[in-house]
Amino acid sequence: MLLSRLFWSICCIVLFLLFTSNFLNKSASALENNTDYSALLKFKESISSDPFGVLTSWNSSTHFCMWHGVTCGHRHQRVIKIKLVGYKLQGSISPHVGNLSFLRILYLDDNSFQANVPRELGRLFRLQAISLANNTLEGQFPISLTNCSQLRKINLYENHLIGQIPMEIHSLAKLEFFKVARNNLTGRIPPSIWNLSSLTILSFSANYLEGNIPEEVGLLKNLTKMSASRNKLSGKLPLSLYNISSLAYLHIGGNQFNGSLPTNMFTTLPNLRHFWVGSNRFSGLIPTSINNASRIQMFDIGLNNFEGQIPNLGKLQDLSVLAVAENNLGSNSSSSGDDWEFIKSLVNCSQLYIVIVESNNFGGALPKIIGNLSTHLSTLAMAGNQISGKIPTELGNLVNLIFLSLANNLLTDVIPESFAKFQNLQVLSLHINRLSGEIPATFLVNLSHLSQLDLANNLFIGKIPSTIGNCKQLQIVDFSMNNLSGTIPTQLLSLSYLSLLLNLSHNSLSGNLPPEVGKLQTIGTLDISENHLSGGIPENIGDCLSLEYLFLEGNSFDGIIPSSLALLKGLLQLDLSRNNLSGSIPQELQKNSVLELFNASFNKLEGEVPMLGVFQNASRVSLTGNNRLCGGVAKLNLQLCPPKNVKKRKHHIRRKLIIIFSIAFLLLVSFVATIIIYQIMRKRQRKASTDSTIEQLPKVSYQELHHATDGFSVQNLIGTGGTGFVYKGRLNSEERVVAVKVLNLQKKGAHKSFLAECNAFRNIRHRNLVKIITCCSSVDHKGDDFKAIVYEYMKNGSLEEWLHQNAEHQRTLKFEKRLEIVNGIASALHYLHNECEKPIVHCDLKPSNVLLDDDMVAHVSDFGLARLVSTIDGKSNNQTSSMGIKGTIGYTPPEYGMDTQLSTEGDMYSFGILLLEMMTGRRPTDEMFKDGYNLHNYVKIAFPNNILEIVDATLFSEENDLLAVTTEVASDLNRNVERFLSSLFKRIILFSGVSKRKNQYQGCHRGTQYNFKSFG
Repeated sequence: MLLSRLFWSICCIVLFLLFTSNFLNKSASALENNTDYSALLKFKESISSDPFGVLTSWNSSTHFCMWHGVTCGHRHQRVIKIKLVGYKLQGSISPHVGNLSFLRILYLDDNSFQANVPRELGRLFRLQAISLANNTLEGQFPISLTNCSQLRKINLYENHLIGQIPMEIHSLAKLEFFKVARNNLTGRIPPSIWNLSSLTILSFSANYLEGNIPEEVGLLKNLTKMSASRNKLSGKLPLSLYNISSLAYLHIGGNQFNGSLPTNMFTTLPNLRHFWVGSNRFSGLIPTSINNASRIQMFDIGLNNFEGQIPNLGKLQDLSVLAVAENNLGSNSSSSGDDWEFIKSLVNCSQLYIVIVESNNFGGALPKIIGNLSTHLSTLAMAGNQISGKIPTELGNLVNLIFLSLANNLLTDVIPESFAKFQNLQVLSLHINRLSGEIPATFLVNLSHLSQLDLANNLFIGKIPSTIGNCKQLQIVDFSMNNLSGTIPTQLLSLSYLSLLLNLSHNSLSGNLPPEVGKLQTIGTLDISENHLSGGIPENIGDCLSLEYLFLEGNSFDGIIPSSLALLKGLLQLDLSRNNLSGSIPQELQKNSVLELFNASFNKLEGEVPMLGVFQNASRVSLTGNNRLCGGVAKLNLQLCPPKNVKKRKHHIRRKLIIIFSIAFLLLVSFVATIIIYQIMRKRQRKASTDSTIEQLPKVSYQELHHATDGFSVQNLIGTGGTGFVYKGRLNSEERVVAVKVLNLQKKGAHKSFLAECNAFRNIRHRNLVKIITCCSSVDHKGDDFKAIVYEYMKNGSLEEWLHQNAEHQRTLKFEKRLEIVNGIASALHYLHNECEKPIVHCDLKPSNVLLDDDMVAHVSDFGLARLVSTIDGKSNNQTSSMGIKGTIGYTPPEYGMDTQLSTEGDMYSFGILLLEMMTGRRPTDEMFKDGYNLHNYVKIAFPNNILEIVDATLFSEENDLLAVTTEVASDLNRNVERFLSSLFKRIILFSGVSKRKNQYQGCHRGTQYNFKSFG
C-alpha cells in the first residue's frame, strides 16, 4: 500500500515537472518570436520607399512567417531567411536585423539601401550567407561580419564602401564566396585572406587596391574564379598561382603586373576558360603550352609587350575570343610568311567569334585560308600592321562579320566583289592603305546594316556609286583623300541616319552641292573641302540643324553666304575660305553664341563685319583676302566703313516702324478672331472627343476586363505608372494574353492622358510601337467612371527590368541585343516624327516605356503625354491634350520646365539619356546625381580615357553567371574595346544634347571602334 502511494506521488511530480517545462518553453518561444516580429517591423520602418509594395503584407493581420520575403524554420518558427531582391527599396538597413538570432541568409541585392552596413549584423552567429550587391551602401567594410564564423558567402559587389579589407577576415574559415568588386576599397590585400582554404570565388576588381599577389595565393586549392582586374596591383605573378589546377577564370587585367609567363603554365591550369591579363606590362613570348588549355574560351593579352609569334592554337576547340592587340608580335617585315601560321591553326576553332590582332608587327600577305575561319566570326580587327598584297577574295566567306578593320596597312589592288556577302556588316574600315580602282557599286547593294564606311586615304578613282543609297543605316561616311570625281550623288545626301560624319574632302568632285543636303538634319560634321564644287551654297543648308562642323573651303562656290547658316545654333566651326563668295557677312551669324571659328578668307566679300559673337575675338576669325570688307573689331585691322546719311537713315527707320506697327495691329486682330473661333469650335467638339476616339476601336466591357484579369488581382499586376496600373489578362473572346492599363482617374490629367493615348494609337501602326487592341470607357461595379486601354502583352517586360535587374532573376542583355533595341526605338521615333500624317511627340521616353516581345523586339509604349505637332520645329497645336508638359524627371529636357514649346528634339534628348542609361547601367535619377552632378557630367568626366570605369559591367558578359565574376571584366578586353566604347559614347552624347563634341572632326571617326554585337 505504501509502495503504491509512493509510486503515484512520483508520477504526479513527474507530470507536474513536464507541464511546467513545456509551459516555460512555450513562454520563452513566444518571447523570442516577439523579438523577431519587432525586429522585422523595425526593418520595415527604416524603408523610406517601397515602389512595388512588397512590404504591404508585413502587418499584424498575418503571422510574420507568412510575410513576403521572410522564411521561418519549421521547428521554432524563427526567421532564418530574408530575401528581398530587386524591389528598388530605399532607406537604410535597420540595426534591429541583428536581433534575428536564428537568421542564416540575408539577401538584399539590387535595391537602393544607403548609409553604413549596421555593425549589429555581427551578432548573427548563425549567419551563413549575406548578399547586399548593387546598392549604395557607404562607410568602411563591415568588420563586425568577421564575427559570423559560419559565413560561407559575402557579396558586397557594387556599393560605395571605402577603407581596407580587414585583417580579421581570416576568422571566416568556412568562407567560399568573397566578392567586393566595384567599390572604393584601398590599401593592400590582407595576407590572412590567403589562409581561407575553402574559397572558390574571390573577386575584388575595380577598386584601388595596391601591392602584389604573394606566393600564399597557392594555398587556395579550391579556387575556381579569381578577379583582381582594374586595381593598382603590381609586381610579378607568383608561380604558385599557376599551380591552382581548379582555376577556371583568371582576370587580372588593368593593373601594373610585369614579368613573363611561365612556359608550362597552361599545362598546370587544365581547367582554364578565361585568361585576361590585358593592360599590364608583361613581356616575353606567348607560352606554347597554350595549345594544352583545351577548354579555354577567352584569351586576352592585349596592351602588353609580348613579342615573337602567336603559337599553334588548333586544339582550342572552345576558343571564342582571341585578343592580342597592341603588343610587339610578328616579324616586323612586310614580306614575312610566318606571321600568319596561327591563322591556319585557328581554322580548327569552330566557336571563334572575335579576333583582335591590330597594332602589332604582323606583315606579309593574308593567306587565303583566312576565309575558312569559323562562320561565327563577328569581329576581325587587323588594323595597324604591315599587311601587304591584295585582300583575299576568300575573306568574303566570313558572312557573319559585323566589324572588319584592315586600316593602316599596306594593302593594294581593289576591294573584292565578295564583300557583297557581308550582309550583317556594320563597320568597314579600310583607311590608310594603297587600295585603288573604283568603289564597287555592287558590294554596297547588300550592306543594308552598314553604319560606318571608312575608305579614306587610298587611291580610289571614279564616281561615288549611287548604290550607297541602299546603306540606309550609315552614320559615318569617309571617302576623303582619294581621287574620286563626278558629282555628289543625291542618294548619299538622302541617308536619314547619316548623323556623325560625311567627309568627301580632298578629292576631285565637281558640280553643285545638291539641295538634298538639307535632308541631313542630324549630321554633325560635313566636310566637302578641297574639291572642284561650284555654284551657290544651298539656302536649305540651314535645315541641317545638328551641324557642328561645316568645311566648304578650297572649292569654287559663288553667290552670297546664306543667312540660313544662322539657324545652325550648335555650329562650332565654319570654314568658307578660298571660294568665290560675294556680298556681305550675314549679321545674324553674330547671334550664334557657340561659334568658335569663322574663316571666310580669300573670297570677294564686302560690307560691314559683325561686331558680336565670334567676331569679337580676332584670333578666331580669318578674313584675309577680302579687300572690300570694313568695320569689325580693331584687331581685325580692317578699313573703316564710310559714314551713312543720318537724315536718310532716320526717315528709313520711321517708315519701317510704321510698316511694323501696321502689320502688328493686323496680326493682333487676326489672333483675337482666331481665339474666339477656336473657343467656339472647341466647345462643340469637346463632348464628342472621347466617344469619337473610342468608337473607332473594338468594343470591350468593364465586366470582360474584370474577368480577364481575375478581378484586377495583385497576382496579375505587372506594372504601375504615373496615371494608373497595368494588369496581365486573357480575353475570353480571343483567348489571347493582353496587358490592361487601368487609369487612376483621381490623378490630375488622367482623362486627357486617356484621350491622348487613344488618339495617338488610332491611326498609327509600326513594328516598334506597342499595338493597342481596344479602349474601354465605362463604369465599374461601384458606378464610378472606368477607363482602360488594352494592349498586346509583351512577355519580356520592359527595358527597365532588363537594365536594372534583381539577383533573383538575373538575365544578361547582350550588347548586340541592346543595339537591336536601340535601332527599334530609333525606328519608332523616326516613324512618329517623320512618317505620321502629323508628327507625334512622345514626351515621356524612358526604359519603362520600352516593352520587349517574345523575340526581344522593342515596342515604344505609354502615349499618355503624346502630342500632335503642326510642324517639325515643335509648335504644338494641342489637338490631343492641353496638359502641361510633364514627362519624367531625368529624361525630360530641362527647357520643358521653363514653359518651352515641346518638339521632336525633346524626344531626341530623352533618347540620348536612355542610350546613356543603356550603356552605363545608371539611371539619370540615381542617388549619386545631385548638386548639379548628373548623368551627362558622369559620362563627360569619364570621356574618353576612363570610359571603362562607367560602362555597364554586363555589357559584354560572356555568360549569365550568377556570381557575376566575368561580367565585370568581359567588356574590358583591352584598350581597343575602350576606344570603341569612347566612340560609341561620343555618338550617344550627340543625341543627349549635353556635349559640344569639340574636335569631333579631328578624330571622331579615326579611332579604332569595335562593334561587339552578340558578344556573350
